[in-house]
Amino acid sequence: METSIVRQAIMDEQNNVVGYEVLYKEDDGSLYNRADTSAANAIESFLNDLDSEKFFGGKTAFITFTPNLLLKEIPKMFDEKKLVIQIEDNSIIHPLAQKSVYRYKRQGYKIAVKGFEFSPRYFAIFDVVDIIKIDFSKIIEKSTVSNIIEIAGKLNKTVIAYNVNTEEAYKDAKEMGVKLKQGAYVAESQTSKVRRLDHLQSNFFQLVVEITKPEPDIDKITTIISRDVTLAYSLIKLVNSAYFALRNRVKSVKQALIVLGLDQLKQWIYLLSFRPNDGNAPTELIKISFLRASMCSELQQFIPDMTITTAEAYLLGMFSTLGIILNVPLEKSLAELSISDDVKTALISGEGKAGALLNLVRCYEKADWRGVSSHAALLGIPNSLVSQKYLECIDYVNAIWDELMLPYDTMQKDKNGK
Repeated sequence: METSIVRQAIMDEQNNVVGYEVLYKEDDGSLYNRADTSAANAIESFLNDLDSEKFFGGKTAFITFTPNLLLKEIPKMFDEKKLVIQIEDNSIIHPLAQKSVYRYKRQGYKIAVKGFEFSPRYFAIFDVVDIIKIDFSKIIEKSTVSNIIEIAGKLNKTVIAYNVNTEEAYKDAKEMGVKLKQGAYVAESQTSKVRRLDHLQSNFFQLVVEITKPEPDIDKITTIISRDVTLAYSLIKLVNSAYFALRNRVKSVKQALIVLGLDQLKQWIYLLSFRPNDGNAPTELIKISFLRASMCSELQQFIPDMTITTAEAYLLGMFSTLGIILNVPLEKSLAELSISDDVKTALISGEGKAGALLNLVRCYEKADWRGVSSHAALLGIPNSLVSQKYLECIDYVNAIWDELMLPYDTMQKDKNGK
């Protein structure tokens, strides 16, 4: 039985990720619309194999449990401090499942109700609920939501707006005073606190051009990186990290490049060009770029008659947020880069096979399962491969993220032995 899974960030008003919701698709139907034992068994098997710390990056997991999953005591696989048990209408009206929810609450788990509505059955379990999740993809009366928020505030309940997939939904949630938001629009909407280092438009662009040449010049790459102390130090810090476990520490940019290799440099140089601004930068946006790049380059290798190379596929995913990060129109930012017309067309209009690849990755991260199936079929790859590569890329991104995103002042302290 095939199960697809994606995590979606829940963010606060300071662009910090407070947790990740797990969204599933099991076979041809949504897990949330099915309560049969076979669906529960499939998810139970997946959770057994999941390294939750790596997948969630140390953040709280928000997982919806069907009545069967609750009764099989699957939530106990998670630390109560790291899990929010989400329930839907099917668990509220299920007598045994409802009893399980109260038991989990007594054991220290937080409880969230997804798709909260103003109706007696929802208020009947209000005493056990910690978090109310309101669906902003539906047409909702602002007065109704305002009433829910007011009641929630008086009773110390947290409100989360989910399915915030459009600018209009985002503005509505903000206007109504919802502080926590989740959805396709959320991670890409907050750009005001992304701070670009001076080398982003100069060294970074020159570096990208050089490393994507058919025969990159290692001496030129060394020179470009060496122009900026923060970039050079970040590179050496990375190569000397526990991730590489070297016997002898490297002491120069050129040594670091030899250890790192051009392929990994292509993948990581983008992240090395950023650092948080006072700890408030929306790093989730940068993570999205990194994850998209990794997925595009991985999937490219399995697409028949693909029009772009693996390296170009990486740039396709990486630059999909470039316009947002630079706060300029995408066409303008791409004009400064020497990349293929297929990649530019895919980024600007979503056309061609490269466009279908990027749209496939975007659909997957939004849990748009119908879109995933459509684009995967167009590209001639199975849905199961997309799911597999997503999980692999999540592990890959998380494995190096902490080292790459260390605040610069912390790096300086490490350098000075303090």
